[in-house]
Amino acid sequence: MTTPRSMSALIAALLFPAALLLAEDVPAYRDVSKPQAVRIQDLISRMTLEEKASMMTNSTPGVPRLGIPKYDWWSEALHGVANAGTATVFPQAIGLAAMWDDSLQGEIAHVIGVEGRAKFNGYRGTPQEGTIFHGLTFWSPNINIFRDPRWGRGQETYGEDPFLTARLGVAFVRGLQGDDKDYLLASACAKHFAVHSGPESLRHNFDVSPSEADLREIYLPAFEALVREAHVEVVMTAYNALNGTPCSISPLLYGLLKEWGFDGHVTSDCGSVDDLVHTYRRAANHLEANVLTTRAGMNVRCGGDTSTFVQAVRTGQLSDADIDHRVYPLLRTMFRLGFFDPQDRVPFNAIAPSENDSKPHGDLALKAARESLVLLKNDGILPLAPKKLQRIAVIGPNANSVPSLVGNYNGQPSAPITVLTGLKAALEPLGVQVAYAHGIDYSTRPDRFRPIPQPWFRGDYFANPTLSGSPVAQRTERPLCLSCNPGGLPPGVPEAGISVRWTGELQTTLAGEYQFQIRGRGGFRLYLDDALVLDAWVPPAGDEAREREVTVARVLPDNTSLPIRLEYAQGHGQSSVVLEWKTPAVELHEAEALAVAKTADLIVFVGGLSAQLEGEEMAVDYDGFNGGDRLRIELPQLQQRFLEKLHATGKPMVFVNLSGSAVAFPWAKENANAVLQAWYPGQAGGTAVADVLLGTYNPAGRLPLTFYRATEDLPDFQNYEMKGRTYRYFKGAPLYPFGHGLSYTTFAYGELQTKRLPDGSVAASLTVTNRGDRDGDEVVQLYATPPAETHPREIVALCGFRRVHLAKGEAQKVELIVPASALRRWSDAEKAFQVPHGSWTFQAGASSADLRQKATLTF
Repeated sequence: MTTPRSMSALIAALLFPAALLLAEDVPAYRDVSKPQAVRIQDLISRMTLEEKASMMTNSTPGVPRLGIPKYDWWSEALHGVANAGTATVFPQAIGLAAMWDDSLQGEIAHVIGVEGRAKFNGYRGTPQEGTIFHGLTFWSPNINIFRDPRWGRGQETYGEDPFLTARLGVAFVRGLQGDDKDYLLASACAKHFAVHSGPESLRHNFDVSPSEADLREIYLPAFEALVREAHVEVVMTAYNALNGTPCSISPLLYGLLKEWGFDGHVTSDCGSVDDLVHTYRRAANHLEANVLTTRAGMNVRCGGDTSTFVQAVRTGQLSDADIDHRVYPLLRTMFRLGFFDPQDRVPFNAIAPSENDSKPHGDLALKAARESLVLLKNDGILPLAPKKLQRIAVIGPNANSVPSLVGNYNGQPSAPITVLTGLKAALEPLGVQVAYAHGIDYSTRPDRFRPIPQPWFRGDYFANPTLSGSPVAQRTERPLCLSCNPGGLPPGVPEAGISVRWTGELQTTLAGEYQFQIRGRGGFRLYLDDALVLDAWVPPAGDEAREREVTVARVLPDNTSLPIRLEYAQGHGQSSVVLEWKTPAVELHEAEALAVAKTADLIVFVGGLSAQLEGEEMAVDYDGFNGGDRLRIELPQLQQRFLEKLHATGKPMVFVNLSGSAVAFPWAKENANAVLQAWYPGQAGGTAVADVLLGTYNPAGRLPLTFYRATEDLPDFQNYEMKGRTYRYFKGAPLYPFGHGLSYTTFAYGELQTKRLPDGSVAASLTVTNRGDRDGDEVVQLYATPPAETHPREIVALCGFRRVHLAKGEAQKVELIVPASALRRWSDAEKAFQVPHGSWTFQAGASSADLRQKATLTF
């Protein structure tokens, strides 16, 4: 007789082998109960050499048989998800720094991470999945020190001070990566490691040799903080060399990452491994360059052919273990992002695509824009009194410019508000007329075809002349000039019988006729907004190898972003193509603009610069600019002369300066009634500017860098010594000092009290009182000066800050902790950091030049 118990035993015996087989079918790397290290090692053990090597370039094809997804390590999120369509666009990074608000900085970064996940989740099953700019490994933030205002990429940084940069960088990384104990919301990247700040035209072969004290005290602290405190997932090496060694293979830099406990992965900047061959001459070919970087510690190359890794192993120049060691951190990043776990186990998979560009995120962009605005001067004209105005004139090249809202490394705002739009929306309902005239250009420029100021074009290269199949290489081009690249064609691309598809986003600034010219050998097709506008795909018979020139014109609206695509093919082995444009002539009808000004009660001149003039390694032929950098820091002469003519009308004038860097405008300081520094303020910039000018919002932004009076105040651009630079070491009189910013109310500072804590940090406290008749924010700044007998070169150094909100009449005790790391100084004698003994001075105030309370401590 079969009992129930015996029947159960029989069933169990029959099912046990099946269960065992099922358990064996689940690979260890898919088993979420196992330690992550075990899972990664198991996955590596199942991969072929070719599959592992394929992981080590930014565009990896994936390994479908193992469930490793196709993925591109390169995405951007400097002040919003960039280069991937619509996203919330916050103020440019230098504007975020001007908030002096690390709490809001973290909140913004978290929103960027959420939008990155929202977009990533929405890409599943679409052609964008796994492609460049559509991932979760964001190569942001840029924490280089903005040591010289001529550097075009300084706008991407948090300013000139290492302490402020570190605090804002840590907040950004923590916000972007999230605080889940198991998974990253997104991955952040500290770049460019290290000592990198121009000139852009020399960055591929420039050797930087700062003093050891400058290196340790100024250029490196932010990187150390992001590694030790924020556990940043990625570090990007810089293009330049440091003390004779390219950063991509620097033993010093890789050694510091190990010393700091870095457990993420290292990526190159795009094309920098090629620089080892073409400019630094450290390697004879790409194989040798990849061997050098792999041995040094690099995990990902942006651009390049991974077949050389396989060749290096098979010829004994690298071992299998070398490849395993470099692939391990890459897979670890993927595990941390949840790529190998069940969908419902990763909480961020539930973020809906609709979270991108949501209203709450737009509200936050407006808040950030308001906090970023710095009131530099006000003779009492602000806030404006609409009841006393009938008509204002809004004039200038940035008055109605979307590119000057968004800066560089930006997403596309769905509803950008220019300064003109913001002022019209605020004033016209109150019965104030708002008249507009563009007036002038930023600076003088030649009337000729010139490179398109596109941040970059992505080039997909095919080993056939028909754009068929999958590309064999990808590369970014800046400008789009194939014959200009010192390295020639990308590795793996044959000399003859090729085709290329370049894609990018074209941004117009003015309405009118745009002319596009293509020069080169072969066939061309040009598309604007996905419409074919020029078809020269088949060269005339017998002219396949002869250079030709084709031109097309199109009328385009202003402030419009539209896709641009150039397709190219050649079968003869002489690759050559250049794409350039002519923009509409700016109507230099100064008389018309002056006439508008004369009919107004008030002039708002909105000038400055644009990210189409200052930025990353780009061809710019405006007077006063070179390769993305500025030759002089003064306001361009064209604008200066026009400002003087506006002033001569006798009308009161407010100067709103949009720029990503410090501009010298001493005339405006003396003659304009008010000066507002607006940076590149993001999608809501126009609303924020209007709110400040009308007093709806009380400004409290502070300068994260020094505004100098003239170019002559600066040392040579190529000199990386800090002597005479930044508020710490500049002994002259600045136009506006580091930390400066005005308010519509006034604040009083009580006695500063300090004490040393057992862990070596310093506690500081004081009471701040709002003595005015408006609510407002005050940014309390604390500066330290080490003993003069041991460190005479340093004037003051920021060591603490806090942005606080005070209602009118309110008093608040502000407490700051100065970390011990902010007090250490490098000792050349000991080759180590020390906290200098002696009398330290601590000062609190409203800027580096407005220090109101002092205390001393003896160490």
